[in-house]
Amino acid sequence: MTIKKELLEILACPKCKKSVELSDDDMWLACQECSLKYKIKDGIPVMLIDEASPL
Repeated sequence: MTIKKELLEILACPKCKKSVELSDDDMWLACQECSLKYKIKDGIPVMLIDEASPL
């Protein structure tokens, strides 16, 4: 299951509030500004700073 384009356009990094990008494998949302990635679990992005991983 992939993220809809409309949702991706409004999602922002919870740490810096900049836009996020979908990874090529549709498993992560990445913030280039913070160098963090947020996992997508069952089609739902887990946008919690404590759950983020470094890029």
